[in-house]
Amino acid sequence: MKNIFVVGVGLIGGSFALDIKKLNPECTIYGVDNNEAHLDEAITLGVINEKAGFNDLEKADLVIVAIPVDATLSVLPKVLDAISDNAIVFDAGSTKEDICTKVKNHPKRRNFLAVHPIAGTEYSGPSAAIHGLYKNKTNIICEVEETAFKLQEKALKLFADLGMRIRYMNPKAHDKHIAYVSHLSHISAFMLGKTVIEKEKNERDIFDMAGSGFESTVRLAKSSPAMWTPIFEQNKTNVIETLNEYISNLKHFKSLMEDGNFEAVYNEMETTNHIKDILNGIQ
Repeated sequence: MKNIFVVGVGLIGGSFALDIKKLNPECTIYGVDNNEAHLDEAITLGVINEKAGFNDLEKADLVIVAIPVDATLSVLPKVLDAISDNAIVFDAGSTKEDICTKVKNHPKRRNFLAVHPIAGTEYSGPSAAIHGLYKNKTNIICEVEETAFKLQEKALKLFADLGMRIRYMNPKAHDKHIAYVSHLSHISAFMLGKTVIEKEKNERDIFDMAGSGFESTVRLAKSSPAMWTPIFEQNKTNVIETLNEYISNLKHFKSLMEDGNFEAVYNEMETTNHIKDILNGIQ
């Protein structure tokens, strides 16, 4: 693949661009972004080679759509309209059902692969792009059967070359499960940060006492609201379900504390310690 187009030259799209260029130095990476400053920065940093627009997509071999999921709903059909029959397009959105539904009847649905790489950091923009972001990371692919076999092969080879692990899932199941393991953790981080900030108004020393545990727990609160608000909106039903369960567990833990039942508190934490065995088993 010689002509690679990245729509959205931030952390996700930019990191794909850096690794693809390393794998294939002869290719040309084109950046498409509605933020002209981001494109200039991406060129300066060597993330992309050239700026481009939708009218240039007809020469694309591969298009990566790495923009907020609400923008993907309007941009993805335009990308499919513009590409040739031999191009493969994949997105990197954290929700999949609405995106797959949006292009279900598009004439070039066969050119699209619905993808969610489980990778990222709390940073955004072209300067956040890094080499090796996707190595040993899980990449969830939805509705693979809807993509032309020869085209999906191109994308799958790229993912293998990047060192990614592939998992297949239907869009509805993906959105339900990701609400638990990703979306809820971001909400928890944002609300923990909010709680501490509000307390800090009265107790200026509170951040002097914050250790590595607080820093690692609240890290996700640095994430872009412009990216995460549309994710919560598109996955609203599943996110509310997970929040209800999470709030129920918090209330239960609080009641144990109020009752002075610290044996039960210990047992709750000991049982939950099993999560380290689960996480160690998938690394």
